[in-house]
Amino acid sequence: MATTQSAAAKTPQPGDSYVQSFARGLEVIRSFSAQAPQQTLTEVAARSGLTRAGARRILLTLLTLGYVETDGKYFSLTPRILDLGFAYLSSMPIWNLAEPVMEGLVEQIKESSSAAVLESTDIVYVLRVSTHKIMSISLGVGSRLPAYCTSMGRMLLADAPQAQVRKILAASKIQPLTRHTLTDIDDVLAQIDQARRQGWCLVNQELEEGLISIAAPITNQAGRTVAALNISGQANRTSARVMQDSMRPALLEAAQAISRLLSSRRA
Repeated sequence: MATTQSAAAKTPQPGDSYVQSFARGLEVIRSFSAQAPQQTLTEVAARSGLTRAGARRILLTLLTLGYVETDGKYFSLTPRILDLGFAYLSSMPIWNLAEPVMEGLVEQIKESSSAAVLESTDIVYVLRVSTHKIMSISLGVGSRLPAYCTSMGRMLLADAPQAQVRKILAASKIQPLTRHTLTDIDDVLAQIDQARRQGWCLVNQELEEGLISIAAPITNQAGRTVAALNISGQANRTSARVMQDSMRPALLEAAQAISRLLSSRRA
């Protein structure tokens, strides 16, 4: 009973500060993904935890507003849904300033670079400058990856209190994505602690075989990490040692340059 009461206490309740219909609408939008780009009404209801009637009302509202389209059976998001993400990006002009810095970094190192922020147990890409296709999945603005096994994720977690980090890791779906993936929470915590001490984080083939990534923090005027910047490449082209010794200085310099831009914008 105590567990039920505790869970209920953490669940937002309808009221002046919580609009349940809006929250349900967001759940419907989130139900679409690379694995489920097209869904029937029944599938949307199941994936969003709503009744068919509730899901139908929300889908028809999104259809009227132009965020969803349907062929009569399957529903899918329209490009207009990108407006919601671009609203965030346009409200953070730092990314417009960061892009030239990242383009310069990519030109210098000849490898791809990305910037991401932490959202729940994932990292969300907010900017990407690529040179090669380095992963089996396509990455772009808005893409999500698990924080526990990515260099940017660990770098972002390195700025959080350990209790909060443990809570995030406990809520993560930790699994061996490759034979190199760390799945023990204490082992992941050790890597996060190391990233905190040294100011950068390298992950070698834990997310995908052959993929190596190194990340550095982007900080605000108060010195808090607000985003992470990384370099990623293929092991058969760039070894972890080369990335650490030859590319890390350029990465750190770029991250510091973006941090200075962020601080100057808020000054």
